[in-house]
Amino acid sequence: MQSYPIGSTGELVQVVERMIRMRHKIHTATRIFQALRTAVNEGLQSLELALEQAVAILDLGGRLVVISFHSMEDRLVKDFLRREAQDCIYPPGTAVCVCGHSPTLKLITKKAIRPSLDEVRANPRSRSPRSRN
Repeated sequence: MQSYPIGSTGELVQVVERMIRMRHKIHTATRIFQALRTAVNEGLQSLELALEQAVAILDLGGRLVVISFHSMEDRLVKDFLRREAQDCIYPPGTAVCVCGHSPTLKLITKKAIRPSLDEVRANPRSRSPRSRN
């Protein structure tokens, strides 16, 4: 494998673009730096912990709304909310539930709430967030 000396963020992007042919709407540099930020800041682990803590302090009848800004976060939030809304988290097809899990949340919306096209036109930065509750 060939090594490349990297002296700037621009050079990092060029190296990755040479190595990987990405066909996404999101620019390669955006995806690289998002992944690096998430890894360095332990973003997904922090989010998982925050979700668990939020459920623990939520009052009966309270609402939990989570806004995520990229697909990895959204997947984690979606899976967490679905798991916490289920009676049994044991694998499907198990004859008897032995997990002892009881629902701690009730899902209000099945899908993530996304900004409208008008909102994105008026505020392009609003294109990424997804809201789940």
